[in-house]
Amino acid sequence: MCVCIKPKAWKIVDSQSLERHQWCTQQWFEGPETSNLRTSRKMRSYNLGWLLLVAILLPYSQASWGNENKIKTAVFLSPKFVLGPGSVENRFYYNIDFPKGHIALKSFDAEVIDEAGNPIPLHETYLHHWVVGRYFIRKGVEISEFNDIRKLNRSDYISGRNSGICQNIGQFFGLGSETRKTETHIPDPYAIEVGNPAEIPSGFEERWMLNVHAIDTRGVEDKLGCTECRCDLYNVTEDEYGRPLRPDYKGGLLCCYDHTQCRVKQGFEGIRRALYLRYIVKWVDMDSSVVPVKIYIFDITDGWKRSANSTGAMSEHSCKVEYEIESCLATGLADDGCIDTKRISLDMPFGGYVIYGVAHQHSGGSGSALYRENGQLLCSSVPTYGDGEEAGNEAGYIVGMSTCYPKPGTVKISEGETLVLESNYSSIRHHTGVMGLFYILVAEQLPNPMLTLHTAAQIEDGTILLTILWVAVALVGLVTVIAVAISYRLKRETEDGYEAIVM
Repeated sequence: MCVCIKPKAWKIVDSQSLERHQWCTQQWFEGPETSNLRTSRKMRSYNLGWLLLVAILLPYSQASWGNENKIKTAVFLSPKFVLGPGSVENRFYYNIDFPKGHIALKSFDAEVIDEAGNPIPLHETYLHHWVVGRYFIRKGVEISEFNDIRKLNRSDYISGRNSGICQNIGQFFGLGSETRKTETHIPDPYAIEVGNPAEIPSGFEERWMLNVHAIDTRGVEDKLGCTECRCDLYNVTEDEYGRPLRPDYKGGLLCCYDHTQCRVKQGFEGIRRALYLRYIVKWVDMDSSVVPVKIYIFDITDGWKRSANSTGAMSEHSCKVEYEIESCLATGLADDGCIDTKRISLDMPFGGYVIYGVAHQHSGGSGSALYRENGQLLCSSVPTYGDGEEAGNEAGYIVGMSTCYPKPGTVKISEGETLVLESNYSSIRHHTGVMGLFYILVAEQLPNPMLTLHTAAQIEDGTILLTILWVAVALVGLVTVIAVAISYRLKRETEDGYEAIVM
């Protein structure tokens, strides 16, 4: 039973007393029926407020999750390859396992493992490079090896290469020793579109190819020399097609082709073992929320020269892929800090917004960068060297390359614009077969503002920025709910003729 007195005589000492007196007041002035009516009205007011809060939060919830909650992942193994001390694997595998359908690729990661699934360290098996490319094959025609292409009718095979700019570098993905610690993720809402029926030639199927170049360096005389493919260590004077090498060619891909053998220490014995390249593909189903990006690869050895008739087409770009670095002691250039720097200027045959960038270098590399002609830095990528024995941290090897993720819309390349590519290597010692590639992903258009905000949050610090966004939106909704409730309550109390209780 509740005994009530006139409201102005109340002395409120705690929240429970307040609730009890509020209920008593309703009974005193209104009676049970009127009190229930007021409660129903209040509930409707609060419900309207909560509906408003949900309406405010729902669009942000959808934008925040985006494609992240739809990402699919598949793990595949390359065909088995067997290596013994000093031996080389450099084969092209066609029609590899790969996700099917009209999809949008988000990342591609890979590493060398043994039959038990254990990662193999670089000081045992050096991963010179792996590359993944797309091709179209006429239905009913099959190829499994690189040599099979030569036997094909040219009309049965079409390259599904990247967008440029070197005519002989057509892969979609590709890394080397740095593969374990180099980020390949493409931020939302961007992705690489593949499997589009409109882009597959009539009567053809889309397929994928994998090239693995691995060198077993267990027991070899010179690990670095073997990984740099020095011709004398391989006792090679002809390329894999039997053509004599140039007298000045000291090392590189022409000397460490498939089934060649690097010199092993006398008396060393080691077992041959089966290995695989394990690759992990992540993707989402292609839909209107995905913004496609195009793949462009620059090469520091590109021999392109501007002329009155140049258009920047791929056919004008002669990319050698690898080059040689002379020792600063031999060249007398030690006063430059023993850093070999190469720069080339390239006119862009495309335009768009840079979403991602990363370089590929070999041991001795100290970083690469892409600049505007006025010297403004667009993207840089520097190596991380290991300092241990375990896979992913091998001392003396490049185990990762930093990546750049510009804020969407901040780095725009204009068609015809001149960019400068720079590649830096230590020249303390002589290096052969080094590379200076630079990958960028370019979006021809930007997404709508809400997805742009989400992408920026994900790139910079998704957790912090999205948390702030959610808190701000929640506060707005909460304030709205409270304002509606208080306004309604004050209005009713004024109409019913009794004073509000103030703590």
